[in-house]
Amino acid sequence: MSQYRIMVIDDEKIVCDMAKMSLEQEGYIVETFLNAEPALSRLKEKRFDVVVTDYKMKGIDGMEVLRAVKRLYPDTEVIMITAFANLDTLIEALRGEVHDFFPKPLKIKELKSSIQRALNRKR
Repeated sequence: MSQYRIMVIDDEKIVCDMAKMSLEQEGYIVETFLNAEPALSRLKEKRFDVVVTDYKMKGIDGMEVLRAVKRLYPDTEVIMITAFANLDTLIEALRGEVHDFFPKPLKIKELKSSIQRALNRKR
């Protein structure tokens, strides 16, 4: 079985740490980033199966991450999380082909379930 690669981008270290620990327990290879610039550089080097990104971050935001991921790897699924959820944000994300969208605080069980659905869709 090949190991799936998951990228998590969130400006809150606790979110990155919690996601990394929980997802690695499921057998995923996980890389975390506290902002989008180094994450996008890494994406140019390596393909990820799923990218989990915060919507609102300093500098490059989650929508820019979504567009960059889809431009580089159209089949990579993107899951967006945000503390600033509203209908406009959700509509913008869905138009950008986001796989799933979660408000913070993030429930890790929901994230795992969403990642599994994304991976099943890719098969």
